[in-house]
Amino acid sequence: MANGGPVEHGFPHLETVREAVTALYRRLSRDTVQTFSVSVAPADVAFCDTDDLHLGAQRVARQIVRHFRLPDARLIVGFREMTHAANVELTAGPEYFVELNDRFRTHRGDIGAALAHEVAHVYLHRLGLAFGRTAENEILTDTVTAYLGAGWLLLDAYREDGVSSQKLGYLTPEEFGYVLAKRALLFGEDPSVWFTSPQAYAAYVEGMALAREDERQPPLTGAGWAGRRRYAHDRRHATGARPAAVYAFTPDPSGGPLRVSFPCPTCHQRIRVPVGGRVRARCGLCRSVLECDT
Repeated sequence: MANGGPVEHGFPHLETVREAVTALYRRLSRDTVQTFSVSVAPADVAFCDTDDLHLGAQRVARQIVRHFRLPDARLIVGFREMTHAANVELTAGPEYFVELNDRFRTHRGDIGAALAHEVAHVYLHRLGLAFGRTAENEILTDTVTAYLGAGWLLLDAYREDGVSSQKLGYLTPEEFGYVLAKRALLFGEDPSVWFTSPQAYAAYVEGMALAREDERQPPLTGAGWAGRRRYAHDRRHATGARPAAVYAFTPDPSGGPLRVSFPCPTCHQRIRVPVGGRVRARCGLCRSVLECDT
């Protein structure tokens, strides 16, 4: 939790974020991801200053547990002094003990954001989905929280001005914006209407710009003129993968036509198709149908 300190910006964890989206689809399937088409509603996690601290925290926890389809999980929420925003004991359940930073006693509006990350930990624990290193696993948790409809709370908890700052989670604000934008493009849902933080909105706009760029990379037909020209040059010379390119050319081992591989703009699994003009490709993982000009 950045509390008054510097906030990292940009997309330093982008590769891991994309790997997390792919891993989520592989573990859940497209049909299960589709069941999360509606985000956590602001009213469900609203917390007034007049609400009882502990009863209110338990109420918000129940709402997020319900969102993640964990009906038999029970969160016991407490508060203590700590460095991080929150912590959860990942046991066999059904009870999970969550500790929140004492800061949330007076910043109750952000309790939902802290609990969203911890409930996602429980969700992934039950799925058996994890990355090897702790840092990568936290990025996975933030990505899943955002992609499945609770992570807008984490981005909305980001505030920064000339004298103070606050950010929850391990992704940068722009990376949260990117994952939320990928979700918005998938479900047609605009989370920005729920933001109370103007800095969160700016980060979401930047993330959306990058998410739309994913849909404009060759050999997709939405690629711009410059990208198409570079692609045509690389195709003529069959140069494999340029450092800045997302596509790579490989010969067909059976002697057939040259093939090109590129990441699906939805789930980032690589797709491999023959080079030979217009083609419609279907991603085998998320079942997105992609118009390509190879």
